[in-house]
Amino acid sequence: MRTRVQPTSAALTGSIARRASQLLWRGMRAHPWTYAAAVGASALFGATTVAVSRVLGLVTDEVVVPAIAGSADARARLWWAGGVLALVAVTLAVGVAGRRVFAGMGYADLQADHRSGVTRQYLRLPMAWHRRHPTGQLLSHASSDVEAATSVFNPLPFALGVVVMVVVAAVALLRTNVWLALAALVVLPLTVVANLVFQRRMSPAIARAQQLRGEVADVAHESFEASVLVKSLGTQDRELTRFAARADALREANVRVGVVRAFFDPVIDVLPNLGTLLVLVVGAVQVQAGRIGTGDVVAAAYLLTMLAVPVRAFGWVLGDMPRALVGHDRLAAVLDARPAVPAGDTTWVPSGGGARIGFAGVSYDVPTAHGHARLLDGIDLDVAPGRVVAVVGPTGSGKSTLVSLVSRLADPNLGAVTVDGVDVRAMRPADLARGVALVSQSTFVFEDTVRGNVTLADVGEDGAPDDDAVWAALTTARADEVVRALPGGLDAPLGERGANLSGGQRQRLALARALVRHPRVLILDDATSAVDPQVEQQILTGVRAHGADGPTVLLVAYRMSSVLLADEIVHLDGGRVVDRGTHEELLGRDPGYRELATAYERETERRAATRADLEPDDVSGELDESSEVLR
Repeated sequence: MRTRVQPTSAALTGSIARRASQLLWRGMRAHPWTYAAAVGASALFGATTVAVSRVLGLVTDEVVVPAIAGSADARARLWWAGGVLALVAVTLAVGVAGRRVFAGMGYADLQADHRSGVTRQYLRLPMAWHRRHPTGQLLSHASSDVEAATSVFNPLPFALGVVVMVVVAAVALLRTNVWLALAALVVLPLTVVANLVFQRRMSPAIARAQQLRGEVADVAHESFEASVLVKSLGTQDRELTRFAARADALREANVRVGVVRAFFDPVIDVLPNLGTLLVLVVGAVQVQAGRIGTGDVVAAAYLLTMLAVPVRAFGWVLGDMPRALVGHDRLAAVLDARPAVPAGDTTWVPSGGGARIGFAGVSYDVPTAHGHARLLDGIDLDVAPGRVVAVVGPTGSGKSTLVSLVSRLADPNLGAVTVDGVDVRAMRPADLARGVALVSQSTFVFEDTVRGNVTLADVGEDGAPDDDAVWAALTTARADEVVRALPGGLDAPLGERGANLSGGQRQRLALARALVRHPRVLILDDATSAVDPQVEQQILTGVRAHGADGPTVLLVAYRMSSVLLADEIVHLDGGRVVDRGTHEELLGRDPGYRELATAYERETERRAATRADLEPDDVSGELDESSEVLR
């Protein structure tokens, strides 16, 4: 059974030794039974390795040497000696297999835990946090940083088995001869000294390399996302130069890490060999003095030879520790990040019909290089249940910011946003997500089927909308004919980001995704900008067709045909409400709205003239795409 333990803070504190101990303890505590089995198997291997050396020494003194000297009894015991050595060898094999299996399981489980934890945290954090962190860095956290933070746990059980082996070996050697024991064990403090020097050199080099990995991923991600722009404007050389600069910096950082590691690894490799030579020298002196036998020297030399690989594993742990600490620190910065206002715990059960929306003294600031900029200032609005309210205003007036506060993509700095009288900051996130649906201008389509993109659930998953509900939502969004024309219908696969759909088709699919949940509040942030005006009016009319049972709609629109369908219009400018009322009322008393409406009408006429000059085959998102078929 997998056990997850989430500490209060993911950050490690104290000296390097203390931080390393905390990292190892947390990882092993997360999966105690797995690591208990791995360390136990490694300890069995270590103890058996020492036993092999003692058995080898005993066989040498009691069987091999007498047999060579001509003893018939010794020759008769050769088969017995071989059987004992074979039994010990089988025990060694069991220890090795158990250690590798359970160590691999623990290593994989920890990586899965870290990736899941980072992903859950990404989903919890507000959009303001995500805007401050490049996508490439976020991808790096979930990939290379996780691998770095867990790298030390793969050789860890082997290294802990070394501790058992060293203790048992020290006891056995001390019982044989004190000077022989000192000669054999002198390599251990030398290993610690070498690691201290290595830590000081490696930690800054690893930190630099991990940071650059994220920067390389970020540049690559931007280039891929902007592939159409790069190709159309011919900026491939610029992108290549930009990527090459980061890649060269990463190469240099990795070379620096490799150079430091290249000096450390040979030192760890040579120490056991130096110990073996020292044992042979000291052992020869002790044999000449008659204090020990030849078998004791053979056993000690063999034991130190066998310790070479396990001590090397201990060196692996020490060598990977700087990288693991840096990787964990980068993950901790994400895991310990907290939104300005934590998730609420108030239950809100959305029911039929629209919800009342309220803005009470709402102001919203964003940080800038010179302080803060106020996007919304003292907004007071009350939207009655079931109403369709259009929010209009010039570019930068705060329309999208205002409606995004309802779905809590951001929180106001002052005031409160309420739905049915409940502050959205106090609501449980799951309740808010069920009751409030946002459709933005920039839609996202998953590389999945039509059904999967509308339901955002697997087939047969509990609570997933059935096919009838999906078709009903597609019909309201005027996307049903498009889907019926696809090979496979609801099971038709869509390309990455819906690349095989037009802009208007993607927007209709996103609208159906929101409608299938029967939200009490529907927010349309220029969500039909790529749809033909006639089809847009059909969609909005279909949304309103439910009457009192329909959702409350907040509509950010730039077409007068859309604005005129609203029950009420709110004119925003400079982050403040200038006026609100019907279209006729605002035309009569609000010069700013009158000018805005005239500009909207001129833009609509311009687009209509452009469509008239285009051939049908040249029109993509401007004409009705309902008859298009995916190719």
